[in-house]
Amino acid sequence: MYHASSISPHPHHSARRLAPAFLLSLALVTATPVAATPPTPAADPAVITTWNQIAVSTVTANGPSPTAFNYFAFVHLAMYNAVAGITGEYELYRWVKHAPTNASPEAAAAAAAHRVLVTYFPAATATLDAHLAASLALVPDGGPQDKGISYGVRAADRIIALRANDGRNAAVTVPVGTGPGHWRPEPEPATFTSAWLGGVTPLAIESATQFAPGPPPAIGSATYLEEFDEVRDYGGQNPDTLRTEAQTLTARFFSDAGIVPMQAALRDFATRNELDIDDSARMFAAVDTSIADGAITVWYAKLQYMWWRPIAAIRNADTDGNPATAGVPGWTPLIGNPAYPEWPSGLCSVIGAVSTVLTRLNGDGVLDINITSAAAGGVTRHYATKEELTEEAVDARVWSGVHFRTADEVSIGTATQVANWTLDHYFQPTD
Repeated sequence: MYHASSISPHPHHSARRLAPAFLLSLALVTATPVAATPPTPAADPAVITTWNQIAVSTVTANGPSPTAFNYFAFVHLAMYNAVAGITGEYELYRWVKHAPTNASPEAAAAAAAHRVLVTYFPAATATLDAHLAASLALVPDGGPQDKGISYGVRAADRIIALRANDGRNAAVTVPVGTGPGHWRPEPEPATFTSAWLGGVTPLAIESATQFAPGPPPAIGSATYLEEFDEVRDYGGQNPDTLRTEAQTLTARFFSDAGIVPMQAALRDFATRNELDIDDSARMFAAVDTSIADGAITVWYAKLQYMWWRPIAAIRNADTDGNPATAGVPGWTPLIGNPAYPEWPSGLCSVIGAVSTVLTRLNGDGVLDINITSAAAGGVTRHYATKEELTEEAVDARVWSGVHFRTADEVSIGTATQVANWTLDHYFQPTD
């Protein structure tokens, strides 16, 4: 099986650093001076993190939503192709158009991100134009910049064309049920948010069912009863909860971690590890593509099973046909219920995708990610390994009162499969 390469510099990166010394020694021993065109300055990798932050602000302007995962991936796939097509470090994503000589990868990345965002969020065009001007001001004027801009626009147009008619915003008939196990909006009159997400064509995996999680534990099973008792006792707002203060803080920490804070964590990862423009573009593209396809897989299963959340299960336990469960009228989870069915977990799918990709790109089994949560008062937590992060995320969703444990564990596994498949088939080094 293919293993993604380390984020440490490639041999040809080292060659670039040796080039100035080699040219100097050559000049000292050459009798006849040779006129040469000055080399294009090395591209600043900050353009990738800068446009990630711009994308996050643009896409979530009206609040975070699972639909943001699609657009983060579109932006970073466009930037990835724009950079890789110029530098030749990595294989292009579903494209074969390489750039003209001496094109600026920095200008190309900025132009690609800008093109994707103004296409899908035209109301933000003026702000995005200003951001593009600021990015291009950091690149010397002339042929390399012009070539980079042109190529970046082409890279973006390729992604936009690939994603035309991909199922986004399609009309979906959501099944309605009131019996045992059936999801119902809590509180009324909420509806199934972005139900169409499960019908979107994946970006990397072959279908939304390639890594299908299967059904949730049946109401009559021992697993269901055990997890019912756990979330009832640890996940509610009731004053007699068994949840500790530390567990409450963890639950709140992960309540907002999946979208905006996670992208900030990726920017921090790229900066602390001093990723060059190639590796930064690749990391963001691989992570956000895996997140997007994980979300598609999860939302397809949510629509298929329409499984009830703990609030409905616990309040209506007297009618679930299981004599071992008892209803608790008025039971309320610690945090607000997400407006979609319980099975499987969307947040844990994000956690599984991020932790898998970063661990593989590190090449040494280390995750090394810092996540900051506004919902927990701006606390930052460091996770050295995938196991540390995934175990805490699973616990958090149970202690939040919005998931049964198996839904979280299954999502970690599903997203791990999605991310591994994505890295095995895309974003590979050209050598």
